[in-house]
Amino acid sequence: MEENFFEKVYAIAKQIPEGRVTSYGAIAKALGTARSARMVGWAMNASHNLDDVPAHRVVNRNGLLTGKHHFDGTNLMQQLLENEGVKVVENQILDFDKLFWEPNLEQF
Repeated sequence: MEENFFEKVYAIAKQIPEGRVTSYGAIAKALGTARSARMVGWAMNASHNLDDVPAHRVVNRNGLLTGKHHFDGTNLMQQLLENEGVKVVENQILDFDKLFWEPNLEQF
């Protein structure tokens, strides 16, 4: 029996190294469903009761914290990233290109 989509998304998110970020689209692409970035976002939103899914490390393709309003507390997503050394200014990750983590496509 195949895992459901959200579980596959979480399996990738759990591999994002501390202090790095990826995008909804990169996760969708790694799963072979490149057009399902929005569904990846839904999965991240549904993961907030799961302690082992670092949803704060998943941002939009431009490095914007578009999911921040789904976190408890106004700036929790930013605070979690900053605790890992990621600099955020006006909801934008600085050095996004350097911090971007590409999911290993062969693994999924």
